[in-house]
Amino acid sequence: MYKNRVITGTGSFIPHKIVKNSNFKDHVFLNEDGTLYEKDNEKTIEKFQAITGIEERRYADDTVNTSDMAFNASLKAIESAKINKEDLDLIIVAHNFGEIKKDSYQGDFLPSIATRVKNKLEIQNPNCVAYDILFGCPGWVQGLIQANQAIKAGDVQKVLVVGAETLSRVVDNNDRDSMIFSDGAGAVVVESLEEETERGILSTVAQTYALEESKFLYSGPTFNKEKDQGINYMKMRGRKIYEFALVNVPSAMKSVLDKRGLDIDDIHKIFLHQANEKMDEGIVKRLYRLFKKPVKKNVMPMSIQKLGNNSVATVPVLYDMVLSDQLKNHIVTKGDIIIFASVGAGMNINAVTYQS
Repeated sequence: MYKNRVITGTGSFIPHKIVKNSNFKDHVFLNEDGTLYEKDNEKTIEKFQAITGIEERRYADDTVNTSDMAFNASLKAIESAKINKEDLDLIIVAHNFGEIKKDSYQGDFLPSIATRVKNKLEIQNPNCVAYDILFGCPGWVQGLIQANQAIKAGDVQKVLVVGAETLSRVVDNNDRDSMIFSDGAGAVVVESLEEETERGILSTVAQTYALEESKFLYSGPTFNKEKDQGINYMKMRGRKIYEFALVNVPSAMKSVLDKRGLDIDDIHKIFLHQANEKMDEGIVKRLYRLFKKPVKKNVMPMSIQKLGNNSVATVPVLYDMVLSDQLKNHIVTKGDIIIFASVGAGMNINAVTYQS
């Protein structure tokens, strides 16, 4: 008998508010030094879409916060898993900016988002431990890795792993990068199951590059020098991140396959953090190149075109969409081996091989 760590339920929350690229045509975009970005907005948006693949994104309604989205995704995952919420041993919530109310400009971390989710779920069991992790965009995948470790340690049977973010409230509207980011939440229930054949989480890899890479994503003031320079927004060195990811993510993904003795031909789907369409395509091409194989058709589902980059939520939302038949030409059936992988602030990289 094998003690498998299996995802038994999934759920997601996708905000209703659609923000199309055309919504940015009247934005005043500035350079980092505060000078006017002189290129025509329509051409800027056209180039942006060609590179990122983003046509539109979702923003949370004004009264909806990070914990609300996390709760809704969690409720769906628990219902999908058909478990009693009181039987949960752990609640792990990945995010990066806390609870940010509309126009507040300050993240609220007290209590933790995980505690707020447990409260909204009305779980009475004090032995259900709830905590947050801040790990950049790879936070949800890291939560999955921690759930795997906790179950293997022997004291935990059921874990709720959530990724939720409200990035629309931490971006600088005068920065062109603000067009990339969005809001949303995804969740899974991971259970320990004794079964005759091995499946579930097969292998994991996690890395942190913290020299010059630690400055690729950071908090900084608005590019608009006439606004309060004491308020920080999310900032990034896009070109640096792109180059870093293309070099380091494929090798990490190969490592997680090698660790399990898997070949790229064994992989049915790759669920990669939805950061940038061209970057993600480049990562997958380089991964296959490491195995000297052509890229498999339809191996990588994508949601970024309609949902944008909602950080820690992209991978679990994408997985839930595929399992619920919301993406054309993408299915996962029992026995399929897939990869979850992400890259983000840290710079952190992680990957998990999983057999459904």
